[in-house]
Amino acid sequence: MSTTTTTTADHASIRHRTATVLGRQVFYREAGDPTAPTLLLLHGLPTSSRMFNPLIPLLADRFHVIAPDYIGFGHSDAPDRKDFAYTFDNLAAHVAGLVDALALSAYTLYMQDYGGPIGFRLFQQRPEQVTGFIIQNANAYLEGVGDEAKTVFGPLWAARTPESEAPARQLVTMAGTKWHWLVGVKDPELIDPDHWIVDQALLDRPGIQDVNVDLLENYKTNVARYPDWQAAFRRHRPKTLIVWGKNDPIFIPPGARAYLNDLPDAKLVWLDGGHFVLDEFASQVAAEIKAVFP
Repeated sequence: MSTTTTTTADHASIRHRTATVLGRQVFYREAGDPTAPTLLLLHGLPTSSRMFNPLIPLLADRFHVIAPDYIGFGHSDAPDRKDFAYTFDNLAAHVAGLVDALALSAYTLYMQDYGGPIGFRLFQQRPEQVTGFIIQNANAYLEGVGDEAKTVFGPLWAARTPESEAPARQLVTMAGTKWHWLVGVKDPELIDPDHWIVDQALLDRPGIQDVNVDLLENYKTNVARYPDWQAAFRRHRPKTLIVWGKNDPIFIPPGARAYLNDLPDAKLVWLDGGHFVLDEFASQVAAEIKAVFP
């Protein structure tokens, strides 16, 4: 008779999987012991769940980690925009469907950039499932929107025209993608250039840049929900860790501090980084997570 022993090394390995959600294939990375507390890692623009590759092995000894790609991102299905409305409501519905498909009854949300409005939708809909927040440069307050973001998105949100679209389209070119990864970093030599090469290859698929402009326009629906999310924070008071790249010009430091008005017990950790921080600070972020969510 043979037996199978699951080792710590097995749990640290990242598995690459797909699930059928609402008739579409959603890709996700999974690591850790499925009986351990679950962390649901939600990525930002212009990347995918691959942004969490430096972090996942550092967490898998303590947590069950799930990191999906949204519809239209990474390795998930990317239907034509004629066949799928690219809105944050629809992206969140597919993440919620993945939660159901994997029978995740409780999880802590790790949210970066787009992960915020997607995760906060899940929290507002299912607060009883959410055991806590880890917030990395994901905004829920008007004071957190930097001047650069206002300049790009204000005209687009007021009226979508070829002229108002142009700055948003620049964000999903190679120059914009590389800027996202390098803006505000402490040591550019620590940032893997594969990030912008791989991300841009996916953005350059037919129709995907149009999809992203749709989402950047639809981001105004997130701003409209800020007061509702803030009220939900006050009502439910989830345990919260904020790890914030303080040199981010998109979501600026006042947005991190604003969470403390509604979540006064949150722990706020400043990182000397930009919009993305994990290439430089994954070990510190992992240690902070383990300290706050033992």
